[in-house]
Amino acid sequence: MTKSHLLASACLCVAGLALGGLAFADTPLTQTQYEADPAAMIAAYEHVEAASVSDAMEQVLHEKRYMSHNMRSIFPAKFAGFAITVKLVKQEGGDGAAVSGMLNAIDTGAPGSVYVMDVEDGADIAGIGGLMGTAMFARGFKGAVIDGGVRDLPQLKRIGFPVYALGPVPSTSVGHYKFGGANVPVDCDGVRVDPGDVIVADQDGVVVVPRARAAEILIASQKLDNTEHATLPFIEKFRSIQEAVKQFGRI
Repeated sequence: MTKSHLLASACLCVAGLALGGLAFADTPLTQTQYEADPAAMIAAYEHVEAASVSDAMEQVLHEKRYMSHNMRSIFPAKFAGFAITVKLVKQEGGDGAAVSGMLNAIDTGAPGSVYVMDVEDGADIAGIGGLMGTAMFARGFKGAVIDGGVRDLPQLKRIGFPVYALGPVPSTSVGHYKFGGANVPVDCDGVRVDPGDVIVADQDGVVVVPRARAAEILIASQKLDNTEHATLPFIEKFRSIQEAVKQFGRI
């Protein structure tokens, strides 16, 4: 089969994607339109893959802004939203009042937010549990990303509130930590997160997009996503990834 025949067949495969069950991003807006409509931008981010966002970040900004394999979801999840940041720092002997600021950050957070918490040396300290997760769920938060542990998994799974964390632990931060600030820059699993940054998470992991460049990164992510989705049926049909890369230029 000639290359022209391969390309024609690939086009037919792409045209049939709607019947094949692969989901493309919604019809994209322009960068200017996304910048003027943050809600539409977040909705579009929910349709692209975290891997495409990560690749776009490297291509456009020449930066790696993804969290490590240590940051894992308690169940398969996909979400995007603007970050609310919270920091906890070590302090022994306090009481619940010492960490009350993290609760205020929840109660004042806008629907659609993603709660991002930095728990100092907190791999074995639960930064979130069933009570906090239920409050976030009730307020319409998209999810939480905790550089620390998570507990009360049965309740979080029951309500379907997605949490990424370093792992499940039964411990508490009360008596061991104090509130260090809300909506301040934090380091979450080695990645700087500023309040208002876009958090994109799916089964591949968590990516942090600087708010000032979010619309630009989204456009690049959509292009990468759509190219990859178009490549998949070509590979399935012709059983050659080398030919697919020649045709689509994506790996």
